Amino acid sequence: MTLSIGTRLGPYEIVGPLGSGGMGEVYRARDPRLGRDVAIKVLPEAFAADPDRLRRFEHEARTIAALNHPHICQLHDIGPGYLVLEYVEGAPLQGPMAVEHALRLALQIASALEAAHRRSILHRDLKPANIMVTREGTAKLLDFGLAKLIGSPEGGPEDLTRTVEGTVLGTAAYMSPEQAEAKPLDARSDVFSFGAVLYEMLSGTRAFAGHTAAQVLSAVLRDDPPRLDVPPALERIVRRCLAKQPLHRFQTMQELKAALEDVSAESGDRRPSIAVLPFENMSGDRENEYFSDGLAEEIINALTRIPGLKVIARTSAFAFKGRHEDVRRIAEALGVKNVLEGSVRKAGSRIRVTVQLITAADGSHLWSERYDRELADVFAVQDEIATAITGALQVTLSAASMPARRYTPNLPAYEHYLKALYDSQRRTPESMARAQKHFERAIELDPQFAVAHAEFGHLFHQLATYGFMPPREALPLMRKEARRALAIDASLPEGHAMLGTAAAMFDYDWPEAERHFRLAMAHGVVPPLVHLYYALYCLLPTGRAQEAVHHYTLVLNEDPLNLAARAERAVCLRAALRYTEGNDELRQVLDLDETFWFPYFMLGVNLALDGQFEEAFSMAEEAYRVAPWFKPIVGFQAAMLKRAGEMDRAEKLIEQLRPKGEYGDPIGPAIFHLLCGEMDATADWTEKAIEQRQPAVLFFVNAHATALRSSARWPALARMMNLPETS
Repeated sequence: MTLSIGTRLGPYEIVGPLGSGGMGEVYRARDPRLGRDVAIKVLPEAFAADPDRLRRFEHEARTIAALNHPHICQLHDIGPGYLVLEYVEGAPLQGPMAVEHALRLALQIASALEAAHRRSILHRDLKPANIMVTREGTAKLLDFGLAKLIGSPEGGPEDLTRTVEGTVLGTAAYMSPEQAEAKPLDARSDVFSFGAVLYEMLSGTRAFAGHTAAQVLSAVLRDDPPRLDVPPALERIVRRCLAKQPLHRFQTMQELKAALEDVSAESGDRRPSIAVLPFENMSGDRENEYFSDGLAEEIINALTRIPGLKVIARTSAFAFKGRHEDVRRIAEALGVKNVLEGSVRKAGSRIRVTVQLITAADGSHLWSERYDRELADVFAVQDEIATAITGALQVTLSAASMPARRYTPNLPAYEHYLKALYDSQRRTPESMARAQKHFERAIELDPQFAVAHAEFGHLFHQLATYGFMPPREALPLMRKEARRALAIDASLPEGHAMLGTAAAMFDYDWPEAERHFRLAMAHGVVPPLVHLYYALYCLLPTGRAQEAVHHYTLVLNEDPLNLAARAERAVCLRAALRYTEGNDELRQVLDLDETFWFPYFMLGVNLALDGQFEEAFSMAEEAYRVAPWFKPIVGFQAAMLKRAGEMDRAEKLIEQLRPKGEYGDPIGPAIFHLLCGEMDATADWTEKAIEQRQPAVLFFVNAHATALRSSARWPALARMMNLPETS
């Protein structure tokens, strides 16, 4: 049966569907007694009359109840024809991913299977869809519906899921050869399935493919998948897992896990690693939060310049702000061995900074310190903390590699700079206006503050991107501040990145853009922003989408919870003709943060372009609800309403798209006409966007309006952007 929202099963109230499979339908439900969400798996009515399926369902409950492991979904309760399970917020496992990230998740999955095998339980249906990656970035193993006790006799009372002659249970692309041939199974069958999953994590493609189940099974039985572009030791592990003969595989999950741990130790994982969490504001005044956040961010920046130390970027570290989670879980989610947490009390001209460096493995304190200083000593405090962490983590530095502070601004300028960063990261019209005033004041107080000039230039880029300032006004100011920054510090990566972005967006001068981005990447550690803007504004427009994906992956290695970067990588995947991967990435971002408007917009437009208008309509409604100020979303919503025949609502939105005075946002109307199938009008508005130097136009013609490239209008548009005239 299909349950509607509000239906009650025992004490549980159905909230909505989560999915379905061969062994039941899964719903999100609310347990009012404990005030928590749960997942309920309901046996279909047609199956409840089948004694074999009913026994199999009851067997799953006993199987899950026997397992208690942090990477296995927990069973809370059982009712007549349903199971009540832990509700896991996240998204199904999906590749490709960086080797380090894959190893971390693979070890968690192997640990879960090792625990199951110790209880003599085989999973028998291991696949990415049955492995959830939580919002914190950890793996949870789901769905033991096909589990079987190792060593139980075929057809015996414990073999409640036995494969009868002529019937194969499981998922073809991930089952072992012996499972495909309905032979007796042991732990080595799960080892094979694990190898197929790990292959897909690393490559983003299935190890065994085919157009039909029969072709897939034939590949499982006879073919070897293509080689992986990974370290040789990891390639050997995958090959050994996927050996056709069980005798040639790892014989136990424990043995496989040990091999993975060895590779992890030999890879870049050997670097000391740290995440600096946002410092707690203890001042009793929320207005001082800019200072506690800024101090943590400055320490991140200082540590990033230390060679040999892996430092998680601000976006991912600050994702845990206010959540008060166990530092061991945070470290596991971010893939680091150490966490720095602290607090700041600012009162008048005095500050008190308390910090502690924690080893994630056991929660012990490696080092802690309290600094009671004058506010003017804040820079010395930052340097002392960075030096102490370097010593505590035993990072070896030569005199030549010791990072030097780039510049010490005067304190009033520094405070305005921190306030500007704090406000700019909120990206609302009001906060951006406040940020502009703080940047202006910081530079007025200290004209030699190069980083402030570069970040001020970045603010003008954001103002143009989000439609808060006409691009022809914003981009020259962006270039002006970047040049001022480089006049003070010629090697400043952020300055070169802004000039490279301006050359791409304003001049369509691709060689000059490439030159500046190369300069930005020429010295030491490359800031994440440099990789992101190089990919988005230089590589993507010039047809190098696969390279763009690579640069986004580099950023996500150090910033795994940067959802904006993940969504933008999805754009690059689509431009690289990897449509399914791009859409799946956007769905995963939405699973992690259902309030983030950008993936609703991107995924919705993709679905509309692919003719899936019903789902695209719901995406448009949600995107507009969250970000009605973003004109491309207004155009998207108007097009979906027009296609749905809701002309009154559509006309009100179309009116919002009409330019008020000289300046308008042409991408909104371009999106509208594109999704209505009106290519000439789409080209007209694209031409206006190019003339206005809209930042989003490069994004638009590569991510959405690819149909323009085969139209008669493309050669003229391409010439305006100095791009090739042929698709």
